[in-house]
Formats: sequence, C-alpha cells, structure tokens
Amino acid sequence: MKYAFMSFSCPELGLDEMLALANRFGYDAIEPRISSGHAHGIEFDASGDARRAAKEKAEAAGIALCCIATSCVYADPATNEEKVRDTHLAIDLAADVGSRRIRVFGGSFPEEVSRDEAMDRVVASLQAVADHAAERGVVVCMETHDAWCAPAHVAEVMRRVDRPAIAVNWDVMHPVRRGGATMDEAFEALRPWIRHVHFHDGTVAPDELHMAPIGEGAIDHKRAVELLASIGYADHLSGEWINWEPYETHLPRELATMKAYERDAG
Repeated sequence: MKYAFMSFSCPELGLDEMLALANRFGYDAIEPRISSGHAHGIEFDASGDARRAAKEKAEAAGIALCCIATSCVYADPATNEEKVRDTHLAIDLAADVGSRRIRVFGGSFPEEVSRDEAMDRVVASLQAVADHAAERGVVVCMETHDAWCAPAHVAEVMRRVDRPAIAVNWDVMHPVRRGGATMDEAFEALRPWIRHVHFHDGTVAPDELHMAPIGEGAIDHKRAVELLASIGYADHLSGEWINWEPYETHLPRELATMKAYERDAG
C-alpha cells in the first residue's frame, strides 16, 4: 500500500513545499484538492506550462500526484450539467499533471427528487465521462460521501455504470458513521471497484464530527487495512484532515499508525 495526504492538511503551502513535506515525513504521494483556494496551483485555470511544470516537479521529487480531488457532484438537476463539464476539465487536468485518479461525489439532491431519479442522474453522468477518462488514462472515483454513504447505493451505481474508468474512492469513515454499515459490510459491497481510499478518524455521531488520532476515534482503521491487505490492494490511502491540528503533528503520527496496522496485517 502507498500513502498520501490531501492538501487540506496544508492549504497554505505551494506545490514545492507540499512535495518536500511528503518526502520529509515519508509519504508516497499527495492529493491536491482543487477549487478550494489552496496554494498548490493545480487548478482548472493552470496553463499548459504550469501543468507540465507540476508534473515535472512531482516526478523529480519522487512523489506521486495520486488523485485530483474535485468538487464535482451529479445528483442535483440544478447543477448537473455544469458539474459534468467540470469533470471533463478535471480529467484533462489530472492527465496533464500525471495523476491517474480524480475524486468525485454523487452529491446531495432536493427533497422533490427521488433516490431512483438521483441514481439515474449519477449513473448517466458517470457514463458520460467514462470514455474521456479512459482515453486520458484517468479513473474517476466516486466517494462514499454525502447522500451516497450507504455502500449498497454506491455499489448499485458501479454495477449500472459498468465501465473500467469509473470506480470507487472508499472513504472508510462515512459508510460507518452515516451509511449504517460495518467496516466489513462496506468493504464487501465495494471491493470490486475500490481504486482509491480516504482515511481519517473521529466520532460516529452523524450530525457532528470531532476528529481524533487514528486508533482513538470510532473508525476501525486496523480492520480497514486488514481488509485491503486481503485483496492485495496496492494503490493509495490518502489522509483527509480538514481544519485540524498543525500538519507537523498529525502527518507523521497518522502515517506511523497506518504503517503499523499494515505490518500487523502481513
């Protein structure tokens, strides 16, 4: 397994500083979050020269840009067309900087929209970008998040889309905290499609999240690592810590805990 952290840990750092930080603490990759005002400079409006420079810097540092984390959502008819267009832009951005993944969301939807209607819209949206993603060598990973925390819902999307360039970003917290699933149930439902993983620990109360060091919260990361090891998962696990401790505190500690779990899993 390989480990990354999202730019939410250090939104004030430029790309050079982020790459140096990853090397300093022993991470394999970083995950830039776009459209959030972070300083890394990997954004839709980055020029061709800037994209080439970002790719070259990551390669020179030996640190992968493992995923481009987007704000793309599909279930709401009011924003669907715009977000599908943004997904095409994100696919090109990822390919240009040398990233093989983008993260997207199913998204919330208004009360007047049924779950079935939302499902149809998410499926159609992902199908609409699948060919482009495949052509650019990018996998579009739908996160277990927002109105799509229940693993069964995400698995149904994947079954219906049925395209190799469309997969799952398994955020190990949300199916447990808000999706009504155990870690094992979530993994079994999603395992054919897991191509990216987010990790972070905290409480399980659905309406308020209090972050905690891994092993001190309610999310069983040890079991998540065991399950991933059981299928020989070799892609990235990316830590997502938003408005939490200073990065000097949590980045080395959380990585050490996850690597210890991986060693224990064999």
